[in-house]
Amino acid sequence: MFRRGQHRNFVTSFLDPLIAFVSAHAGLAYLTLFLAALLEAVPVVGSVIPGSTIILALSALVPGGELQLVPVLAAAVAGAVLGDGTAFWIGHRSQREILTAWPMTNYPRLVAQSEAFFQRWGALAVFFARFLAPIRAFVPITAGALDMPPLRFYAVNIPAILLWALAHVLPGVLAISVLHQYAGIPHHSGIGKHYWMIAVIGGAVIVGLATWWWRRRQAGAAKRG
Repeated sequence: MFRRGQHRNFVTSFLDPLIAFVSAHAGLAYLTLFLAALLEAVPVVGSVIPGSTIILALSALVPGGELQLVPVLAAAVAGAVLGDGTAFWIGHRSQREILTAWPMTNYPRLVAQSEAFFQRWGALAVFFARFLAPIRAFVPITAGALDMPPLRFYAVNIPAILLWALAHVLPGVLAISVLHQYAGIPHHSGIGKHYWMIAVIGGAVIVGLATWWWRRRQAGAAKRG
């Protein structure tokens, strides 16, 4: 078995180069955050891109100064606004035809769920969907296809994105700050960042596997029914 020091060295051997690279290339890190938020909002693509995981993990680099809080939030917000807005306008121009076109036809259950979600909650569906994967990537285009007025869409979507960005960035910032201030872990050690990143990535893997298992179980039950 690994002793604590060996385990820590094993972990840092993977994460230290990443942290050092981000420190030296902050612009690329902000671009990564922007693209993560953007691609997560793209229909179909957003159901497989771990954008939220990337944002949560990189938020740990704010307390140590590798990244700055305002640019991190700005990159996440800008990517999400552009992604959701683009999906909405595609749906708005194509109307319902887009919901029955490729590649949406490969995901009939998600399309049906997003349409039912929108029909039930109306404008609030745009707000709630921002926090619900994987329909987050389908509701904006569905809202456009169902002819939601653009001003109403943005009036709900932008506040939702602002809250979503804060909810994905602040937990990492606060967690690492608490570890440094109250657990006696110095900023330069990087251990707090390592633990946070591993916890976020591990949690995302567990949730992903659980979701995959649940969908497979539901699909099997539907076939048997």
